[in-house]
Amino acid sequence: MKVNYNKKRNTAFVYEALVREATIAILKGDHEKRAKIIEVIKRHFGPSTVLGRDLECYRSLYENQDLDQKTAEKVLKEVRMQKMIVDTEGLFAYQTKLIHDVNKEISPEVYNNFVPNYKTLATIGQIFSPKTSPKTRVIMESQVISNMVRKPSPDFLDSIDNITYKTFVEKFNAKYGDGLLNEQKDLLTHYIASFTDNALELKIFLNKEIARLKGKLQEAKSTIEIKDDNEMLRKTDEVLSRLHSFSKEGISENVLMTVLKTQALVEEIYNVDNN
Repeated sequence: MKVNYNKKRNTAFVYEALVREATIAILKGDHEKRAKIIEVIKRHFGPSTVLGRDLECYRSLYENQDLDQKTAEKVLKEVRMQKMIVDTEGLFAYQTKLIHDVNKEISPEVYNNFVPNYKTLATIGQIFSPKTSPKTRVIMESQVISNMVRKPSPDFLDSIDNITYKTFVEKFNAKYGDGLLNEQKDLLTHYIASFTDNALELKIFLNKEIARLKGKLQEAKSTIEIKDDNEMLRKTDEVLSRLHSFSKEGISENVLMTVLKTQALVEEIYNVDNN
């Protein structure tokens, strides 16, 4: 059932690999490389481009989960219709230009980046391929539909790229001190994963974690060390106010770093209290 294919011709894989490369550039503070990658992504994957429309066909199948069977089948049917109107020769030409630009402006190593949902993207790519036999296509479509009706796995974090995670941790340690709390590791892992799931899991985690931190800080205001120290009380209120403001903000590195430092602050407050 295995069909050989060139992953460089898998529109979604190249897109996800570029996102991972941009993530690594951000974590390393390589702003020049990040800008180049973002420019390549905008140039080739804009909503009005052939590759952008092709990417949406992939996304409709790999980003939708927890659907009912009937809806999943309807989505697949619509994607089939959209793919039928894609100019195959034109798509190939645009993919060739993308491969050229990635190799020339960034690096061929982009294609070696770890993409967590690689197998799913490969399956979808083979469904779209005219070289795939009807029997194999039907079997693969059943697999994709099964993924679409399945609830997102709580173990999705297990597939996070260890190299990317290590890079982020090293950068954070160098800037804010060695050693991370478990809750900080959880937050960083969700942040890295957010580049491949539209930040859905990160948003859920942040909502819960920020609520926990606000509760802990509010509780800490009643401790002797804080309530009898006007300066400490003022700073605690400032942190609480900042956390409250996040409900009106999008997810950014500033939000991430503030939550990470607040996690460390709460741990320090309660460690001091316990000791």
